[in-house]
Amino acid sequence: MIISHVQETEKKKVNHPDASQASTKVLISPNEGWEGHVMRLMELRPGGFTPRHEHPWPHINYMVKGKGTLFMDGKEHPVSAGSYAYVPANKKHQFRNDGSEPFEFICIVPEEGHQ
Repeated sequence: MIISHVQETEKKKVNHPDASQASTKVLISPNEGWEGHVMRLMELRPGGFTPRHEHPWPHINYMVKGKGTLFMDGKEHPVSAGSYAYVPANKKHQFRNDGSEPFEFICIVPEEGHQ
């Protein structure tokens, strides 16, 4: 069991050559007892983005703060706080911050999808 606050969680820079101004906080993982999955809080600073990539696992996303764009299925989809998205396995996708404030979203992946 874990009860905590996001401000008490360590932030780590996303170290990928095709990412910019991106960081993550692991909120719940197998270390906290959720076997097989990881729930992360992603943050993209203004102008930041994740890599445009695909992988063999799906993920679930819930936008918490700010606004941005989710590239998926060859299209750009505007998203903002309250938006949610399911990204199926093997779909090319990318998140980008289009605003002047931080863009934060929850990202839940299977354990193998967390690096």
